[in-house]
Amino acid sequence: MTRLKTECNKMARDLDEANEVIVYAKLPRSFQIPTPVGNYAPDWAVALKREGVKHIFFIAETKGSMSSMDLSTIEKAKIACAKKLFNSISSANVRYHEVASYQDLLDSMHSLS
Repeated sequence: MTRLKTECNKMARDLDEANEVIVYAKLPRSFQIPTPVGNYAPDWAVALKREGVKHIFFIAETKGSMSSMDLSTIEKAKIACAKKLFNSISSANVRYHEVASYQDLLDSMHSLS
C-alpha cells in the first residue's frame, strides 16, 4: 500500500472513531478551489462539534507531513494561495488551519477561542 493511501486510510479511521466528528467526506478531485497557479483540491471536509458549536474544516493534505520535502513546488504554491484565500474570508465562524493528521485537526479545534 502506498504511503499516501496509508495516510488517507488512517485519517478515515481516526475520523470514524472520533466522538467530536459530526460528518466527514473525502472530497472528489472535482472539488477545486481556483488559484493563480492552478486549481487546488483539498483532501477532506470535516464538521466537528466542540461545546455544542459546529466547526467546519477543509483539510489540505493528508500525507502525514506538511514539510516542504513532502510536497511539490506546485502543491506548495497552490496551498499558499488557498491559505491566502481562506485567511481573507476568515471570521469568527470561518478559519483556516493547516493540518496533516487528525491530532493536528483536534489541536487546531481546541485552540479556537
